[in-house]
Amino acid sequence: MTRKPGRMYREIKSQAYCQRKYMGGVPAPRITQFNMGKTSKPFDLTLTLLAEERCQIRHIALEALRVAVNRELQNRTGNEGYHMKVRLYPHVVIRENKQATGAGADRVSQGMRAAFGKAIGTVARVDRGQRIITVRVNKEHLDAAKIALKRGSVKLPTPTRMVIEKGAELVA
Repeated sequence: MTRKPGRMYREIKSQAYCQRKYMGGVPAPRITQFNMGKTSKPFDLTLTLLAEERCQIRHIALEALRVAVNRELQNRTGNEGYHMKVRLYPHVVIRENKQATGAGADRVSQGMRAAFGKAIGTVARVDRGQRIITVRVNKEHLDAAKIALKRGSVKLPTPTRMVIEKGAELVA
């Protein structure tokens, strides 16, 4: 089974479709862990990745972001040198009207008849300036956190910017 490119679902086009109790067969989101690293330890700095544009982020992209940032932080700071929190949850269900392709597809496929579509996954709707992921580290691991967030940001369908929310006075 081939997956459609993420650019097909990036734009917010219609009303949110998220009442799961009325629909059957919605696949579970790929992302399941939202807190990683050492959750109880106090850290000096808090860095956050913000969305620059309003868009939808698929659950697969959120999982890719989480894996990329977590791997980079683990390799550079160790298991206890950071805390990472994914701030989004993919609530909105996206649908696709499957079409047959190839020779004789026009006879097999029914075109636009009952084109509501089947649920194929979930997305998180993001507004401009909304937090996507937050990383907490100590001052000596600031560069590692910046590199990790930069590596993770390429997995997203929107331009992002990094902001130091807590501890900016320690960096300056």
